[in-house]
Amino acid sequence: MIISRTPFRISFFGGGTDYPGWFKDHKGAVLATTIDKYCYITCRYLPPFFKHRSRIMYSQIELVQTIDEIDHPAVREVLRFLDIQEGVEIHHDGDLPARTGLGSSSSFTVGLLNSLYALLGTMPTKEQLAREAIHIEQDLCKDVVGCQDQTLVAYGGLNFIEFGGENHLKVRQVTIGKEKIQGLQDHLMMFFTGFSRTASTIAEHQIRNIPARTAELKAMYDMALHSVEILNRGDLDDFGRLLDESWKLKKSLSDKITTSEIDAMYEAALKHGALGGKLLGAGGGGFVLLFVPPEKQPRVRQQLKKYLQVPIKFEDLGSQIIFYQPNTGKVD
Repeated sequence: MIISRTPFRISFFGGGTDYPGWFKDHKGAVLATTIDKYCYITCRYLPPFFKHRSRIMYSQIELVQTIDEIDHPAVREVLRFLDIQEGVEIHHDGDLPARTGLGSSSSFTVGLLNSLYALLGTMPTKEQLAREAIHIEQDLCKDVVGCQDQTLVAYGGLNFIEFGGENHLKVRQVTIGKEKIQGLQDHLMMFFTGFSRTASTIAEHQIRNIPARTAELKAMYDMALHSVEILNRGDLDDFGRLLDESWKLKKSLSDKITTSEIDAMYEAALKHGALGGKLLGAGGGGFVLLFVPPEKQPRVRQQLKKYLQVPIKFEDLGSQIIFYQPNTGKVD
């Protein structure tokens, strides 16, 4: 039995510049962090006493004889990629719902890769996990996704990641000291809007708009650079205001990113003390992240009381194997 734990992520700046359609010709960068909410993957070799050869359990249960029969794209392609021929049992659990802007799909792919490598008796590097997860999602599953989610959840921590060129997937941990990190955490509030969306649909629309949004995406890249400078100075209010500026810019990339309800929610938060914020992920629904001075958070919480607030803390471990007993279920 193998159990992996892979974090979800929140992205602050630069989202949209991590798509290959952008960084093949331009510079891309994001500032983002992983949080203490996780995807858990349990796997083992399935004993040969069942009518089915493999059992896959997530929001559905799949009982299959061959890899080709598996409906779940990531499971099917990871098993093919690792050339696992024996029957397996795979079980997924998540702390938060899928399709809500926290990189859950990539957490699943990275965690599954990590778990199955452990089942094979191999310990991949974090860079290997990130690059292979990107290959599986983009090239094998044909998902319209960027490169930040897989990299963030594999590495863990508050990171500045550069995309494209010779330094593609250059991961730099942001080293600003515990007090500044704690201050940043203390200013964040995350609310669930109550509905989810399929990121790939919105991402496709954004990618089609890339040629017409070069100025906006260059500005978002510059904001990612500027956000690190702000954190180094320790001026958190400026960080919040930059989030607001970035959110307004991101909304211009596609008319599918926001909704009237999200806009009303955001404006109410600004009116009662928030300095900035954003919708997490590609857009359309899921979680809203707000940047609010601690003393003003009770007012914002009261205004948004119909929405579920989810407390978060940063984490810095990335994808981990938390239980390792590799021969469970295997019969020679």
